Amino acid sequence: MLLTKTKTFTQEDYSAFVRSAVFPMIALLLFLGLWSVSAQQVKTSLGQLPGPVAVFEQAGNLVDEHFAERDKEVAFYERQEKRNAARLEKNPDAEVKIRPYTGKPTFFDQILTSLVTVFTGFILASLIAVPIGIITGLSTNLYKSINPIVQLLKPVSPLAWLPIVTMVVSAVYVSDDPMFDKSYLTSAFTVMLCCMWPTLINTAVGVSSVDKDLVNVGKVLRLSWFTTVFKIALPSAIPMIFTGLRLSLSIGWMVLIAAEMLAQNPGLGKFVWDEFQNGSSNSLGRIMVAVLAIGFVGFLLDRGMLALQRYVSWDKSAVLR
Repeated sequence: MLLTKTKTFTQEDYSAFVRSAVFPMIALLLFLGLWSVSAQQVKTSLGQLPGPVAVFEQAGNLVDEHFAERDKEVAFYERQEKRNAARLEKNPDAEVKIRPYTGKPTFFDQILTSLVTVFTGFILASLIAVPIGIITGLSTNLYKSINPIVQLLKPVSPLAWLPIVTMVVSAVYVSDDPMFDKSYLTSAFTVMLCCMWPTLINTAVGVSSVDKDLVNVGKVLRLSWFTTVFKIALPSAIPMIFTGLRLSLSIGWMVLIAAEMLAQNPGLGKFVWDEFQNGSSNSLGRIMVAVLAIGFVGFLLDRGMLALQRYVSWDKSAVLR
């Protein structure tokens, strides 16, 4: 006779379920209710402030517009293929080419553009900040030397960096056939300059806080500098490094939206600004969709970095919080 062991639903399981599912759902419903009631009391030059229902409708419209634009793109290339096939049928030696589709980018295209840009700036910042943080963390004198420069540049606003970066990119990046758009480089470098400091500081603090006994053991074993870094310093400093990376990525995402709005570079920031300038009755709802999308993408980026930290860290007990 086969006996199966069933797990009983204990009081602790019930309490954990309430904390993790019920309470957040109640908070969400309260937020939506408060938003709906408050929106009805606010009148703007473009009409009533949109509530959750109106924003949901505009989100559906943006989805429909995206698929409609993709259908136009497919039809555009199909027309070219038919036209080129007809030309080749008449003259097999005829030169044919496919022109790229230059339709208006959709809301989802703008999200993808912003993601590519923010990751470019974030990766560049990390490639600079982590090595400098490791070097300064291992040398007290170097840390004291570079700290004033970091504290001077760290609070500089992206609105101050953007004109400088724009002029430098325009002067340096001159090409008849550029590989990247100047607007893309401008936004990416602005993100890099603004988001590198948390990673640099946290890496330096994490490396400098490594147990001195471990460092002394490395000296006794006559480990090379690189072996000391990769076998002793980095494993111990990973939690602090990833804290800096999470902060940097969050800052980079906020900086990017502001930079795109100010410089009118492609991305979510430009979408928001264009809708604001458009001034139609649907603009406020579409802007609210963009605001929610910005927040949701920022949340996913942070969760992704936390999951990556748990994957690479020796401490597997780290939880997603």
